[in-house]
Amino acid sequence: MHRSVAAAARTLGAGRLIVYPTDTLLGLGARASDAGAVARLAEAKGRPSGQPTSVMVSSVPELEALATLAPAGRRFVRRHLPGPYTVLVRPSPLARSTLAPRLFGPGGTLGVRVPDHAVARAIARASGPVTATSANRHGEPPATTVGAARRAFGRSVALYVAGGPPPSGRPSTLVDLSGERPRVLARG
Repeated sequence: MHRSVAAAARTLGAGRLIVYPTDTLLGLGARASDAGAVARLAEAKGRPSGQPTSVMVSSVPELEALATLAPAGRRFVRRHLPGPYTVLVRPSPLARSTLAPRLFGPGGTLGVRVPDHAVARAIARASGPVTATSANRHGEPPATTVGAARRAFGRSVALYVAGGPPPSGRPSTLVDLSGERPRVLARG
């Protein structure tokens, strides 16, 4: 596993894309601080402009550094993460100054994940925040295997990482933590 994590960190650091496993679906990753790589990811996915992309981090403290959370939101992340959730947060000044602008939603919010998957978290720990979007072209079903992801993306993805338990195949549950109380927006 160490070799694949190191290779993923080098690939992301070079501004290239990876496919990686998470607890929910295979993820399509770019270094979240690299605006050019995030644009290449949107192009590879065929994602319409203006549609934000979530970010994956390796731990709850990293998430808390990127978010401005109400007490109920802080309790939610500490109880439920790592896990199969994407939380929608108000970004902190650190997030605004370090992450690619294309990652933020129209209302200025940011989607963040801390997956319950050792390989995914190790990649984020080694490289910093990574985009967390499903490995599929826009409008297509998510790839359920590395082979399916390879068929969808080919050479637009530089590295396909396997390892650890396979994803569940269900998307993450989207929880809005941008207000005073957590609100479930979409169930995975």
